[in-house]
Amino acid sequence: MANVTLNVTDAKGKSAGSVEAPAEIFGISDEDVQAHVPLIHQVVIGQLAAARQGTHSTKNRGAVSGGGKKPWKQKGTGRARQGSIRAPQWAHGGVAHGPVPRNYEQRTPKKMKASALRYVLSNRANAGRIAVVDLGITDTPSTKTAIAALNPVTENKFTTVVLSRDNVNEWLSVRNIPTVHVIFADQLNTYDVVTAQYIVFTKDGFDAFVASKTEPIAKEA
Repeated sequence: MANVTLNVTDAKGKSAGSVEAPAEIFGISDEDVQAHVPLIHQVVIGQLAAARQGTHSTKNRGAVSGGGKKPWKQKGTGRARQGSIRAPQWAHGGVAHGPVPRNYEQRTPKKMKASALRYVLSNRANAGRIAVVDLGITDTPSTKTAIAALNPVTENKFTTVVLSRDNVNEWLSVRNIPTVHVIFADQLNTYDVVTAQYIVFTKDGFDAFVASKTEPIAKEA
């Protein structure tokens, strides 16, 4: 499996060379990706489930104060029988079958998450929607400069921008762009790739991401 070549563009949107991307991360075939869509789906659902707080809560009739006395006698009034003014059918009564605090987290093994990320990155790479961009940010953050660098590549479509931890000024420059979700290389995950139409790495961000994914493989070998 040959490595994948990704285009590098400068701050003006012009070609500035290319970089070699590992085939095991960016070079998986579309047929293989399609065969693992259920895996990708499971990882995304697990990620969304883990993000839920699960703190929703309601009071049932036993938790609502009052209502201990029967509002009227069982028979002879002509009205429907009632046992408590805190029953669910009463205003200010308890909630029947309401939500209670729970943990939504699903078990998703690390290897499953890593595989899903490789498949979705390969899918974006096969579609030509992954690029490495020099944002042209120096010592001063500039959103205008970042937009000028991104638009020729992303066509102003929703984009996940991946930075290294050292790209502080780049992060300050892109964080307020409505069509951009910015993330650091060690945080990149399946959901943020699936929901974006384009994935843009800075050069430092690309190097940091590739290093984090290939070093463990080298250690295992």
